[in-house]
Amino acid sequence: MSTALASTACLPYALRLHPGEDLRAEIMAFAKYHQVQAGCVLTAVGSLQHATLRYAAQPVADQIEGPLEIVALVGTFSEVGVHLHGAIADAAGQTYGGHIMPGCLVYTTAELVLGVLPGLCFQRSPDPQTGYRELDIIPVQVHRRPQRNNEA
Repeated sequence: MSTALASTACLPYALRLHPGEDLRAEIMAFAKYHQVQAGCVLTAVGSLQHATLRYAAQPVADQIEGPLEIVALVGTFSEVGVHLHGAIADAAGQTYGGHIMPGCLVYTTAELVLGVLPGLCFQRSPDPQTGYRELDIIPVQVHRRPQRNNEA
């Protein structure tokens, strides 16, 4: 097990995605724009036109046609990558879950709250035990704004 404590409180950011936007790509764009070194999905609700999911131990992703409800979305991200898992439900209530791949396009809206974790850096490196690029949690120095003379 590897662990590290963020050096300051989690910084929550609220996002609303619009119809046609790609869920995974927009989280990655957010991370790059804000130069996020470590982040996580705090909550998400919304709907998808269709979803692309990869199931455990399967080499190829499946496409699920919608409309679909986002039931859950969890994961970690940084400006160098994203690892997301999600659960979605179709109009009949059939639920699917797996690794969120590119191609999960928003239907009406997606409302996300993403947490940025100062003092940590998420990177990925090959793990010989799993064969996948797994999470490396790296503590980093947080650069704080210098105090002025009149600040307590």
